[in-house]
Amino acid sequence: MTLPETTSAIAAASLKPENYTQPFLSFISANPTVFHTVDYFSKQLSSHGFTKLSERDLWTDRLEKGGKYFYDRNGSGLIAFTIGSEYKSGNGVAIIASHIDALSARLKPISAKSTKAGYVQLGIAPYAGGLNQTWIDRDLGIGGRVLVKDEKSGKISTKLVKLDWPIARIPSLAPHFGIAAEGQANKETRMVPIVGLDNTDIGEKKDLQEEGRASILGGAGTFVSTQPARLVKAIAGEMGIQNYSNIVNWELEVFDTQPAQLGGLDKEFIFAGRIDDKLCSFSAIEALLASSSSSSSATGGGSSDDSGIVRMVGLFDDEEVGSLLRQGARSNFLPSTIERICEAFAGDKCGANLLSKTYANSFLISADVTHAVNPNYMDVYLEDHSPRLNVGITVAADNGVSTAILQRIAEKSSSLLQVFQIRNDSRSGGTVGPMLSAMTGIRAIDAGLPQLSMHSIRATTGSLDPGLGVQLFAGFFDYFEEVDAEFT
Repeated sequence: MTLPETTSAIAAASLKPENYTQPFLSFISANPTVFHTVDYFSKQLSSHGFTKLSERDLWTDRLEKGGKYFYDRNGSGLIAFTIGSEYKSGNGVAIIASHIDALSARLKPISAKSTKAGYVQLGIAPYAGGLNQTWIDRDLGIGGRVLVKDEKSGKISTKLVKLDWPIARIPSLAPHFGIAAEGQANKETRMVPIVGLDNTDIGEKKDLQEEGRASILGGAGTFVSTQPARLVKAIAGEMGIQNYSNIVNWELEVFDTQPAQLGGLDKEFIFAGRIDDKLCSFSAIEALLASSSSSSSATGGGSSDDSGIVRMVGLFDDEEVGSLLRQGARSNFLPSTIERICEAFAGDKCGANLLSKTYANSFLISADVTHAVNPNYMDVYLEDHSPRLNVGITVAADNGVSTAILQRIAEKSSSLLQVFQIRNDSRSGGTVGPMLSAMTGIRAIDAGLPQLSMHSIRATTGSLDPGLGVQLFAGFFDYFEEVDAEFT
């Protein structure tokens, strides 16, 4: 896999937001599922000198000052970090946390459905708020991970698959049919995608239908026997699998196949799927790579070689459904990482006192997208709390101290901060920051990039916004230690 060139590989002091536009477009188009995203970031980190760790191993002899590391959990969550050469246990951790799951529609455990009027259909279920009205009449591909058994060794491994051409479609009902075509369609009965045609139930083709029923793909009782036969064949063909029964299980979803692209008269917009929240995740990883560059830092601050802190990015799964899973932010994923780092440099002295000191010296940016102002609905926004595209990171939830710290970092990074506040008569969503801060006591702020059409299958952000995120996040990594010392 060839990774798109990013400015983290160039002299980092020359960072310009526009240099991240095309890499972001390539990234978000090529990685439609959470599994592809983690795989992409893992390869990117490895290519920049990060060492992959395993949770199953002891880290006490693996971690070194000046080292760069990452590991994943479940293939759908990832934590990466660098350790300053002057780090000692009890020092702070500068953390950017985001989530990489997006609203989607996933294949049901048994996704085969009875053919209706010649249409082959696929059983899917909404993930979080996915499968809403914006999914109708879209070109949908299928991708995710497949568990494959090796015939010789008997071992089961996980492999990624992506059928990125239009396979599925949820057809709308023409308005000529009246009231049946109005309102929210029932997600169980009227938002079932069509994936093919099968007219073997009519005329002379009936014999072919009976013959097909007698031959069960993969054999009776196998996983693939519960899935659409033509989908199994398509996935097996894409993966080079000869024996269908070697497909033990899979986790697949449908996704919008339309690539991300620039829009607007001067190409000032990005139109893409899954912006929430692969956008802040991309910027966070790029910022860590830029900040950990051995030649220079992204904003002119100190490099990781002479810092006394840990710089960390946590990308979590399951944020859209509450985060209470092992790869989610409400698990021990992030706290256990910090504890293991502390132990590696303090040994048996890394108890409650030292961990509490570490947390108290740390700071967390909860980086999740927020609402850009929509010019057609100005009345639902507060006039002075209406974030714009291509301006900068938006603070959405804070306290005075956290905002003051981030503002100082923004000043040093030549970045602008915006503010969003929901109206008193409206409601808003949450993100990973409060739960992580409450679990650990780490100071935190919710600050992310703005977008239009949140939770639509297709959303909009600014063409400079990925790079503006990198600029501030890299500044956070470079300047947090210095800025934190200004506060008593």
